[in-house]
Amino acid sequence: MIEKVLIANRGEIALRIQRACRELGIKTVAVHSEADRDLKHVRLADESVCIGPASSTDSYLQIPNIISAAEVTDAVAIHPGYGFLSENADFAERVEDSGFIFIGPKSDTIRMMGDKITAIEAMKEAGVPCVPGSDGPLTNDDERTIKMAREIGYPVIIKAAGGGGGRGMRVVHSEGSLLNSISLTKTEAHTAFGNDTVYMEKFLENPRHVEFQVLSDTHGHAIHLGERDCSMQRRHQKVVEEAPAPGITDKQRKEIGERCAEACETIGYRGAGTFEFLFENGEFYFIEMNTRVQVEHPVTEMVTGVDIVKEQLLIASGEKLSYKQKEIKMRGHAVECRINAEDSKTFMPSPGNITQLHVPGGPGVRVDTHIYNGYRVPPYYDSMIGKLITHGEDRQSAIARMRTALSEMVIDGIKTNIPLQQDIMRDSAFREGGANIHYLEKKLGL
Repeated sequence: MIEKVLIANRGEIALRIQRACRELGIKTVAVHSEADRDLKHVRLADESVCIGPASSTDSYLQIPNIISAAEVTDAVAIHPGYGFLSENADFAERVEDSGFIFIGPKSDTIRMMGDKITAIEAMKEAGVPCVPGSDGPLTNDDERTIKMAREIGYPVIIKAAGGGGGRGMRVVHSEGSLLNSISLTKTEAHTAFGNDTVYMEKFLENPRHVEFQVLSDTHGHAIHLGERDCSMQRRHQKVVEEAPAPGITDKQRKEIGERCAEACETIGYRGAGTFEFLFENGEFYFIEMNTRVQVEHPVTEMVTGVDIVKEQLLIASGEKLSYKQKEIKMRGHAVECRINAEDSKTFMPSPGNITQLHVPGGPGVRVDTHIYNGYRVPPYYDSMIGKLITHGEDRQSAIARMRTALSEMVIDGIKTNIPLQQDIMRDSAFREGGANIHYLEKKLGL
């Protein structure tokens, strides 16, 4: 078993990782910026190291500082959490070249799945269904590109191979704007990602976002933990997540889940990962793989009983998976609301002091957060300050518990998006299930 883990992150995910480590008897090292000295996990860690000023560019994204912190504290492994450097192949490579264990996939795997073109190629070879598209990067052959778009059928979407987070995408509805749209996307991709490679796909107009959670060890075994629906989104950022996805049959779950697990075995995947799909008219279309733990992993934990972060730590220690596929059962339903420090109408960030905090409780209620009475939410990072998760015997009871939990939750001193989450829980289309990825933005008039 790994003896000491450096947590290369902040906030609720850093605390989540620390708790899993403590359950397994693993010591923890918390790295933090100058603005994060008072984070809960920093106070609770066995050791802590300041790695730079408030700006994440000068702290959490500074690879040499993180490696140095691991060296001076004699850490054995580094857990990247999500965001920051979690899907940075160069970081994973530097960690392992420096003699530490990277709690995640191998750098080559991260690099392969980080490039959307190579990821799609790998998934097609593994039999995972993909969106019809260019099957590779677009070239300078305009005639070939125009012909390809006609064959795929408009609308099409141009995507940056190195893109992510909703950036580097442009929808094209007609042939007249195709070439100009490709040129603009290439320019944006080069500016944002240092890589102007783009590809083309059929644009699905009203899909849902459904993703499958996988775990894969270093002994050639992989399993899936079912799916999540993450269709409630604003500007490509998830707002509400749930498991299992409404309307997905046991047959579909088994078929797609097994293909994802088999793909992990084929590419030699290590650790936790998520296959993201667009789902429309009963069909799944692979879009990308996230090679890290997801923000929304708790809903999967609630319905399967599997501690995903502990499994990450065990896999990194060289252990076999704790479960076989036949042992994974979906029990009930879980819903997660992201709690953000922002105005629920304008979405402007709302940093500041938390003057009063009361978190809800009761059967089937879980709160993952790093905030506390008197904590000051800094203005330098993502606005998410916690996650509220509820579990029930069915979807209706999980939503009912969420409505109650949201009504009990008090965070004074700053503005939060709790009113928006309450509105979503009351929304008839959400409660019916199966709303597409554009629904929330249309509801908000965006």
